[in-house]
Amino acid sequence: MTIIRTAADAAGLFEPLLAGRTCETMLVAHLDAGRRLLKLVQEDSASEDHIDMPIRAIVSDALRLGSAGLLIAHCHPSGDPSPSEADIAATRGLAQMLSQLGIALHDHLIWGGGEWTSFRALGLL
Repeated sequence: MTIIRTAADAAGLFEPLLAGRTCETMLVAHLDAGRRLLKLVQEDSASEDHIDMPIRAIVSDALRLGSAGLLIAHCHPSGDPSPSEADIAATRGLAQMLSQLGIALHDHLIWGGGEWTSFRALGLL
């Protein structure tokens, strides 16, 4: 069973699924209280440079699975792993909603140009 304790652990899970993508893709890792992976959900976008965070679907899945925490990740095919203002706003909105339900958003990782950034490490969560 996969246990994800750090951003590096999360990167190991997400990278094979996000590296080299030509359109934005979002992954959501649902975790139990011991940070064991319950389920990994993928959301694809038809756009090369934009993906709407499916907050309703993420929350619904989290409640259905009994998730204690989530890790999310997406890619920027442009090559820049820096979070956009839209990324920051959507992530904070999701974190706030999950918090009200007793579910932690542990981190949000963004891939681009063979590198990744962590919202937690950047102080954005």
